[in-house]
Amino acid sequence: NYSKKIINDLINILTKNIELGYLNIKNIGVFKIINKSERVGRNPKTKEKFIISARKAVRFIPSKKISEELNE
Repeated sequence: NYSKKIINDLINILTKNIELGYLNIKNIGVFKIINKSERVGRNPKTKEKFIISARKAVRFIPSKKISEELNE
């Protein structure tokens, strides 16, 4: 399916650019990599503690224009 290939290619391009640490798309927002440190988590049902490993995550900060549009 052609549209599926286009979406997958777009995701691959975005991922490769975000891996460089920072991607700014004008009038949309900024994608940044943040490093999360190891921490203790807890199962809410059993109260059992476990370790959540350190990892990288992507943070999205919407542009001022998008934020204003959403808050009207």
